[in-house]
Amino acid sequence: MSERKPATDSQAEFDQLQKKLVPLWKSIERFNQDPQTIVVVPSMSIDAISSGAVMQAYEERFLFLLLLLRQPRARLIYVTSQTILPSVIDYYLGLLPGVIPSHARQRLFLVSPLDLSVRALSDKLLERPRLMERIRSLIMDPDRAHLVPFNTTNREKELALRLGIPMYGADPKFFPLGTKSGCRTIFMEENVPHPLGVENLGSKEELIEAIAQMRARKPSIKQVLVKLNEGVSGEGNAVIDLTDLPSVAGGADPGREKAMLEERLRTMQFELKGATYDSYIKKLQERKGVVEERILGNDIRSPSVQLRVTPLGEVELLSSHDQLLGGPSGQSYLGCVFPADPGYAALITREAAKVGRRLAKEGVIGRFALDFVVVRSNGKWEPYAIEINLRKGGTTHPFLTLQFLTDGTYDPETAIFSAPNGQQKFFVASDHVESPSYRTLTPDDLFDIVVRHDLHFDQTRQTGVVFHMMSALGELGRTGLTAVGNSHEDAKAMYERAVAVLDQETGKTSPGML
Repeated sequence: MSERKPATDSQAEFDQLQKKLVPLWKSIERFNQDPQTIVVVPSMSIDAISSGAVMQAYEERFLFLLLLLRQPRARLIYVTSQTILPSVIDYYLGLLPGVIPSHARQRLFLVSPLDLSVRALSDKLLERPRLMERIRSLIMDPDRAHLVPFNTTNREKELALRLGIPMYGADPKFFPLGTKSGCRTIFMEENVPHPLGVENLGSKEELIEAIAQMRARKPSIKQVLVKLNEGVSGEGNAVIDLTDLPSVAGGADPGREKAMLEERLRTMQFELKGATYDSYIKKLQERKGVVEERILGNDIRSPSVQLRVTPLGEVELLSSHDQLLGGPSGQSYLGCVFPADPGYAALITREAAKVGRRLAKEGVIGRFALDFVVVRSNGKWEPYAIEINLRKGGTTHPFLTLQFLTDGTYDPETAIFSAPNGQQKFFVASDHVESPSYRTLTPDDLFDIVVRHDLHFDQTRQTGVVFHMMSALGELGRTGLTAVGNSHEDAKAMYERAVAVLDQETGKTSPGML
């Protein structure tokens, strides 16, 4: 493998590559007949991925990008750790509106290192020069090509440099802006409401001191969240219960208070399965993190806003969602409902726009999302920004699936998504449609069930169910789906019917059977 240039030269070379996105973007935005090559490398660097099957399923989650082959002169190179089943490819190509699947198939190139180890896909490519050469040979014109990654680390930057094409995503040099500490700093500087807290904590002692300061400022705090700077989907979070601790008012003994806080620290509840106190504190020392008040209330929701900054520097407000959360303390992302409740959708979008303008000013490009917590008090919703995800996320694939299938548009002022015929569209989506009984299914079995029960997405009605992550069925009993309807109720009913059909077809008639 050839030796890379020094980092400064690499950065200059990368900056030059990124400039190619401007004329390419202008061309793509017109949705014309110009040729282009899209190289999709859905590489993920996440602690929570513990098996090759999970890795492959998440890499296949972005197969909705095959819908870009609607553009008649677009070529798509899609890379995954393991080979994708031909029937799964046929399933996605069959969703293409107004396109002959065989024509699209000729413009699709599937590449795989055949390596199911639990490592980032980009690493697997970078250590295989022959495979990299194969990808380069499939790019017709490097000036009319770009790389689409999932997240953008130095691995993906290196990948872009070696392929000689720009990357549509945030330069890794902006990584600190998307950490939990970086988020809180931006929220403060841009006057975006956010929970009381302290950032840049790197030890147990700093964490205890920060919680003590927070209790002094707000004695009524009942719970705090500790978040590792690089946690994803809530997996780096832990909850500390502060209820029934003695008041800190009136000159309480600080030493006694810190001893009590350390006791509470040792009983904190982790979102990541298998995490321990010692392993978590070690990661806090390595990555640093934040602690902030956990917003509680009788009526509380977890919406998000998705934005993008184009290569032209324009901020676009793409969508709003209500997140479906689960896990030990309700912080793990399971799915979403689109669009978010109109009672607060415009409110959180306005706050998100402040962050979008700041990131554009910094020079960030690509898609990103802002997570919020909103709580209703005296009939009024109060928003708290809690996170910036400088990457694609769990709400990206269902929304783009809807957009590509319907050619619809989202109005951020009204939080309404409309198809060209004026019909409003809604969806419920999840990455966690799972049951041990589903392990009996292959993707082909799933397709048979979908067709027999009339669940398949219907282009005439522009409603129905689109499945993803199907490769996880056999080993994990897990798949994902997006149920598209003409109302929230319609989409929810369709989602529930799809799950009920899978349960019925696999013999899961009651939880007691398993």
